[in-house]
Amino acid sequence: MKFAENGSPLKKMASILKEKSYKFSLRIIKLFQHLSNEQREFIISRQIVRSGTSIGANIEEAFQGESKADFIHKLAIANNKEAFGKILLVATFTRQ
Repeated sequence: MKFAENGSPLKKMASILKEKSYKFSLRIIKLFQHLSNEQREFIISRQIVRSGTSIGANIEEAFQGESKADFIHKLAIANNKEAFGKILLVATFTRQ
């Protein structure tokens, strides 16, 4: 039995998180395109796209967790990647 099955109180939260992470991934991809095409920045932009787009996969995996502890652990991984992505963004835009 999955932690966040249909009918679970987490279903609405899952939907919100999945939608927000999807929109975030689209914004990260646009940022990647801007950095690589217009700013000619390739190293940090590739890391940003990897970190930013993996958040949604980690959130999806969290909601497929087998237990509450598994869910919390996997959601914490997504949160850490989001924080790392913010650090990369700050580093990218403050170095100019």
